[in-house]
Amino acid sequence: MQAKKRYILVFVSCAFLAYCYFGGYRLKLAPHRPRRAQHESAKDGGVQPYAQLPSFIGYEHRRPLSNESIVAIPTAKRKPSVAAACRMETCFDFTKCYDQFLVYVYPPEPLNSLGAAPPSSANYQKILTAIQESRYHTSDPAAACLFVLGIDTLDRDSLSEDYVRNVPSRLARLPHWNNGRNHIIFNLYSGTWPDYAEHSLGFDAGEAILAKASMSVLQMRHGFDVSIPLFHKQFPLRAGATGSVQSNNFPANKKYLLAFKGKR
Repeated sequence: MQAKKRYILVFVSCAFLAYCYFGGYRLKLAPHRPRRAQHESAKDGGVQPYAQLPSFIGYEHRRPLSNESIVAIPTAKRKPSVAAACRMETCFDFTKCYDQFLVYVYPPEPLNSLGAAPPSSANYQKILTAIQESRYHTSDPAAACLFVLGIDTLDRDSLSEDYVRNVPSRLARLPHWNNGRNHIIFNLYSGTWPDYAEHSLGFDAGEAILAKASMSVLQMRHGFDVSIPLFHKQFPLRAGATGSVQSNNFPANKKYLLAFKGKR
């Protein structure tokens, strides 16, 4: 019995030694090296680390990554609207102005359900009156070259008492609006507290000409929009007595050389 155990122990020992010998020999032949040695070999032009990994794509089919090969996901770009790039050549119909220059003023809107007239400031009424009493006014829209709104757009501050609401729907009801082509819109104040954004009118002017006060060069469509002075509510409709200026002296000798566009 003891001899049998000794034979089994010798057999197991021999098998273990044979496994260690042949297994260790294969480990020596295998190209497994420390990570640091692999990187140093790659720098020297040796075996690249990824060459030792199994892959479904051959190395000859690999392409190095570059800025040109990376395709970025296109983002939605805001295309400049036609109205933002308006010029007289693109957003104005001159065919209505060849014979004579006539201006049509839209009639006042009908009374609302409560029997009240649409809001209109004294300043805007002065503008409409001056146009209607001029020799350029016409009551025939088919003969008109230019159209003036009957909607008061001078003050677009939503906190103002002269602010007119629902202007987009009012414009949509105009029979000759045509996205504002051959129309002119007057405006003195835009935006509201606290920033008073210049472009904030509360409606889309479309292809209409903006006659606006305090217009910056960034917002003005050159050769299309008109810059007008800012005038107060007390500004008279007609001038008073004839002035006493005899010559154009520049610079003028005035008491006030700077004015502030104050709102409140």
